Amino acid sequence: LILIGGFVQLLAGFLAFRKYDHLGGAAFLTFSALWSSYGATRIIAAAYPSWQNVTLTSGNASHSLLFLFLFTASTFNLVLLCMTLAMELLTISFLLFTLENLPLPFEIVMLSIFSIICFYGATASLANSMFGKDLMMMGPPLLTVERSQKDTEDPPPCICPRSHCTSGLRIIADLLNTGAVCGVPTDTVYALAASCKHPQAIEKVYRIKDRPQEKPICIFISNLDQLRAAAPPISPLLWEFMENVYPGGIGCIIKKGEWLKKLGVGAGYSRVGTQDSIMIRVPDLTVLVHLIDMTGPLAITSANPSGEVDSTHHDMVISRLGHKLEGVLCDGESDEVVASTVVNCTKIDESGITIMREGCIPASKVMQIFERVKNR
Repeated sequence: LILIGGFVQLLAGFLAFRKYDHLGGAAFLTFSALWSSYGATRIIAAAYPSWQNVTLTSGNASHSLLFLFLFTASTFNLVLLCMTLAMELLTISFLLFTLENLPLPFEIVMLSIFSIICFYGATASLANSMFGKDLMMMGPPLLTVERSQKDTEDPPPCICPRSHCTSGLRIIADLLNTGAVCGVPTDTVYALAASCKHPQAIEKVYRIKDRPQEKPICIFISNLDQLRAAAPPISPLLWEFMENVYPGGIGCIIKKGEWLKKLGVGAGYSRVGTQDSIMIRVPDLTVLVHLIDMTGPLAITSANPSGEVDSTHHDMVISRLGHKLEGVLCDGESDEVVASTVVNCTKIDESGITIMREGCIPASKVMQIFERVKNR
């Protein structure tokens, strides 16, 4: 049981490190070492009585040194403080056992208290680390040090205005209109945006995320009225399908043409889509729609290094790509954890639609929408 407890503490410490809680992780790993060494020394002492004094005395000495760290760590958490105090009493049991003067009931009580506290602390750490929320309370901080934001945070590597401020939207719009590349929120995950009027900015998007040149970049518009004004050669069936999926997390691949220049794509015509087709999407996010109204159509691709997971918070964009961007529009947690669903509509009248990538909208739902529109 003691050795199992050591393993649980080890796992809790590992997960704490994964969540960048270095102090809590170190504390749990230390408790794992203490717990495991206690069990090991008791087993060795029972198997080899002649080694008892040497083994347990050296164990006590090492434990005393470790407590210098543990008492410091415990001031940040009520549960860690209780665990430290319980371990201190357990160390007293070590000493009494070494001196062959340990009452059995005292040892049982100390081990029971320590086991209960440690298992709660480990379980709370595991649950909170796995779900990213404080599902099990670990207690309030017992010691806080006031520091200014300047002392505790490095300045962001790029301009990072808030999305709920009109000034923030204007800052990002001005950057995009001058040929910058910025991270922006969408109705799915965060994306890299470049103005379709600046082909060099679209080229920069490829370099920023190491995106293969053969992978096309789509464009976002603010509403379908913009598309109607450009008068693309779209069939009634495709218009009806688009009206049922926009705005939303579905991107439609349609045939490319000179009408894109009327849409406002401009000099970036050859750098978006393929030679024959392009994916267009109308996002269901007010902030982004207002931004597009300020800039015109935007070339969009997910804000992550090519091949890696999508960014679901502006902090992820800043930490991963911020040093390569001119700005990031901060809008908190994204509404989705996966990108949009991509549908090939280039042959919608002949053979229907094809799901190219299933994303936040299930393929079955997309097909239901198409069948309903087609039958109508």
